[in-house]
Amino acid sequence: MITTEIQSLFAELEDAWNRGDGNAYGECFTADASYTTFVGTVYHGREDLASGHQALFDTVLKGTKMFNEIVEVRFYGTGTAVAVGKGDVAKKHPGKLTKVQTYTLVREADGRWRIASFHNTRRRPLLEAVSFKYVPASRPRR
Repeated sequence: MITTEIQSLFAELEDAWNRGDGNAYGECFTADASYTTFVGTVYHGREDLASGHQALFDTVLKGTKMFNEIVEVRFYGTGTAVAVGKGDVAKKHPGKLTKVQTYTLVREADGRWRIASFHNTRRRPLLEAVSFKYVPASRPRR
């Protein structure tokens, strides 16, 4: 179950990306957030990821849009949740969302949900299929 507040957080995140606004993007994260990109870059803290993303928005990611699909949200108490989703960024909607994303969410003292940790991994279906062929027991149950 995804709450209205968490839906709003992801809508804010997408809107900030789509506008190319690094500061607004950073505001969706905790001050001490960790952020791992699919190429392995790790940003530490809101300011680091906001300025790094602004540089990207101004150059190689200029004009891109964020596409997200949250697959599940699991709550661990009233102030912590883990969200797993599929996503991608492109100038137009891609046929398939190629990245698997994991978010650790926390409700901060002001009552607002923010992202404390983000990890982005590019999905490799062919390598996954080969792995499952050779080690069938490694296939996830769902």
